[in-house]
Amino acid sequence: MATETLPAVRKNAPYVIEFDGITKVFNGTLVANDNIHIQVRRGEIHALLGENGAGKSTLMSILFGLLPPTSGRLLLNGEEIRVKNPNDANRFGIGMVHQHFMLIDVFTGLENIVLGHEDANRLGFLKYRKAKEKIQRLMDTYGLHVDLRKKVQDMTVGMQQKVEILKMLYRDSDVLIFDEPTAVLTADEIEDLMKIFRMLKNEGKTILFITHKLNEVREVADRFTILRKGRAIGTYESGKLTNEEMAELMVGHKVDFTTPKGEAHPGEIVLRIENLQVKSAEGNKLAVDNLSLDVRRGEVVSVLGIDGNGQEELVNAIAGLQKTKGGRIFLNGKAIEHLSIKKRNRLGISHIPGDRHRYGLILDYSVMYNFIQEMPENATFSNKGFLKERAIKDYSDEMIRKYDIRSSMGSYTLTRTMSGGNQQKIIVGREIERDTDLLLCVQPTRGLDVGAISTIHKEIIKARDEGKAILLVSLELDEVFDIADTIYTLFEGRITGRFNPKETTYKELGLYMSGAKCQDEFRKEGGR
Repeated sequence: MATETLPAVRKNAPYVIEFDGITKVFNGTLVANDNIHIQVRRGEIHALLGENGAGKSTLMSILFGLLPPTSGRLLLNGEEIRVKNPNDANRFGIGMVHQHFMLIDVFTGLENIVLGHEDANRLGFLKYRKAKEKIQRLMDTYGLHVDLRKKVQDMTVGMQQKVEILKMLYRDSDVLIFDEPTAVLTADEIEDLMKIFRMLKNEGKTILFITHKLNEVREVADRFTILRKGRAIGTYESGKLTNEEMAELMVGHKVDFTTPKGEAHPGEIVLRIENLQVKSAEGNKLAVDNLSLDVRRGEVVSVLGIDGNGQEELVNAIAGLQKTKGGRIFLNGKAIEHLSIKKRNRLGISHIPGDRHRYGLILDYSVMYNFIQEMPENATFSNKGFLKERAIKDYSDEMIRKYDIRSSMGSYTLTRTMSGGNQQKIIVGREIERDTDLLLCVQPTRGLDVGAISTIHKEIIKARDEGKAILLVSLELDEVFDIADTIYTLFEGRITGRFNPKETTYKELGLYMSGAKCQDEFRKEGGR
């Protein structure tokens, strides 16, 4: 098969990448990209902004060869190219870090980086020495240090992202695409990534990145393009628009950046945790160390810490995803630490998990069946073991309207084919609408646009006011301050402080999250 000639880098070509009338239609009806024209300058950081379902990821998937355009042209250095698959994209110097990382969990960092570009001797044995030397130079240059011997499944999310970036750089990519790169990163990791972006730009690389975080655009992007309902609304110089103006262009109406809420009126204790101990994934230390706290009906309690300080293990232990080593967990006065996940759900726990693909969705089910994952025996949706498809679809259609979930075939859409933000809306809507006493929220607005975040925050406060007890784990300080009534800071699995968000600051919380300070009442105990 003939190979398309790689366009030469023309110094006089004003744009490195051009989207010329790109249109993408799914199933003959859903227009994901509608005659998009965008020109990307060489060596710039160019952000793509838009609400969930606006067509951002679809457009980048076309550029990376994962999807063919229905019509339109792609130009590289002023010449038209056809990118039929990711191998073509790599050959054209285009790399991509996906929102959900494309790594093999059981492979090491080294094996993932060189996968598909391995060097072998005459007998077919892989030669890693040169690869290691090149990767080490890249790590030293960009500060992307990872343990190449560690398997991906044992790495933090931030470390996995570094592996993905090294994969691109190892392939000598000049155009780097990042889809929601900061959605699951801590504040420190985001700051490090922004520094890497600037370094890559100084090296002459061109960066395209999708984000919903307006402050990141203002901080690091040279220009940004706003997409709305598949159309490119316009391209702007960073710093020329306020956050409010940017948000309004994204969603088509004014957006509230703070959630209106009245005072909380906590009732009886719904969740009580006593001296809880949970081992880390490696099993060599305690991720949750002698921790105690209460969550009452009608309040939002946030457990806030730098990623990796026990929040994930705490919620997993409550939900039944992880075994406890010691201590007690009570739901409405009933000990649940030895109960199955199913029994805990039936007793009144809803759970928005941090990893939506692993714990939140069955990706090869349709939207409508994902909405009833935990309710198949509900009389509304089944009769003597037979599902009532009409009732399920009616419920799903209602939820799609309420939470503004966008997809190609509505309730019948295969969940795997949807954008990450719309997948998240399915989980959030399902768990909030369930008739339960306790709602565990882990990164509930991950990957959502500013309009959707506002809607979800209002629904969480509404659930609080209706009497639910809510435990929130989020890496977004703005989110915590917006909806939490009480904040507990966590360091190395132990509570270091309890705060009223109206009476503290980001800086003060940072001292307790880092372990630099600890309130007297928590020095010996794990909390409450």
